[in-house]
Amino acid sequence: MIRRLYITILTLLISFTALGQPESGKASFYSKSLSGRKTASGERLHHDSLTCAHRTYPFGTLLQVTNPANGKQVIVKVTDRGPYVRGRVIDLSVRAAQELGIIAQGIAPVIVEKYQESVIPYKPEEFFSQPELDMSTNDGSPAKPIWVELKEQRAKKAKKIIKR
Repeated sequence: MIRRLYITILTLLISFTALGQPESGKASFYSKSLSGRKTASGERLHHDSLTCAHRTYPFGTLLQVTNPANGKQVIVKVTDRGPYVRGRVIDLSVRAAQELGIIAQGIAPVIVEKYQESVIPYKPEEFFSQPELDMSTNDGSPAKPIWVELKEQRAKKAKKIIKR
């Protein structure tokens, strides 16, 4: 029982670390005639979309595909399963294949890696101070926003109705 648990944990660890590694192999692309057909994720395939088919990445994962021959890159979204041909690692939409410059070859070597979205750096709160807003009018009395006054009026009307 414990041995099975260790094997399961080890298998999961290996499979998750494999998803983070760059993968190289051959890429092919869908035919334009398949446009409109449903993919495994349920989305419709369109030849102008930047989508792909991959065997292991979850649907919706963004992948960066690089053509090492010319250095062109494209970011595609996984919407289908496949390819089921030995030696191929990814099936691209026609538009993605055009962006990579592999239409003429039909099948071309590529490098596939998970696209890491960049994190926008932020300023820590200790260095950031919000400006104070002066809500007073020219006569010096603080003004209430109209929505606060309307809310108070509704509350007063509701109390009068309840008292009756």
